Amino acid sequence: MSRELIDLLWRDHPAAPASGTRGPRSKVSTSQVVDAATGIADHDGLPAVTVRRLGVTLGIAPNAVYTHVGSRDDLLVLMADAIRAVRPRLPHLDGAWQARVRAVAQDELALYAAHPWLLDVTDPRTAFGPGTIATYDHQLHALDGTGLDDVERDAALAFVGDFVRASARSFLPDPHSAQIATVWSAWQGRLTDYVGDRFPLARRVGAAAGAAMNAPSSAEHAWRFGLDRVLDALAALVSAAGSRSGTDGLPGA
Repeated sequence: MSRELIDLLWRDHPAAPASGTRGPRSKVSTSQVVDAATGIADHDGLPAVTVRRLGVTLGIAPNAVYTHVGSRDDLLVLMADAIRAVRPRLPHLDGAWQARVRAVAQDELALYAAHPWLLDVTDPRTAFGPGTIATYDHQLHALDGTGLDDVERDAALAFVGDFVRASARSFLPDPHSAQIATVWSAWQGRLTDYVGDRFPLARRVGAAAGAAMNAPSSAEHAWRFGLDRVLDALAALVSAAGSRSGTDGLPGA
């Protein structure tokens, strides 16, 4: 029988309880199970992570997987935390907090690009893992010197994280993306005829945006625009924090 999830997350900590010693010694470790599951997810997506597939990959009986993890949901939490545990945490840039937060956002986007399946792991228990906590602590330091109190700092980071997570989905491969530019060019004239004068604002704005992006939408354009607006919103919060504390609230504070 596997250990409780909190103990599995912190299995390498000196205070973690030892695994059970009764019965034959396992051929693989819990970390090997997690690594194998992560490799499958990276290559074939999250639905491919099954007990049967893990058993074949690791050369063990499928039921033996449950001696390491209590459930598939627990396994997904372990996988998500392990990814964050091994990801390098680069030193924060000196200077303006906006540059540091922008770097955090870009790094998060890159993480989802490398492991798209992370977008489908929404279990809040990931917050209890060492990799997740270390990442959280590191990212919070991007807001050093802003004057935000602890609750505001947590909310600001969640605000950035939610934006990145939503944006990352728009960057996922789409089977129609390769042909959309061609379709847009071929259909825009006929679409204009169909729409006519019924929706003048949509027609004008859509034509301007479509011409700029050569497509109905652009994930890259939305990312750049949205991140700038997120930083603008945080700047207002930082300014208010500066007013409370009597500091000038300058962007680089």
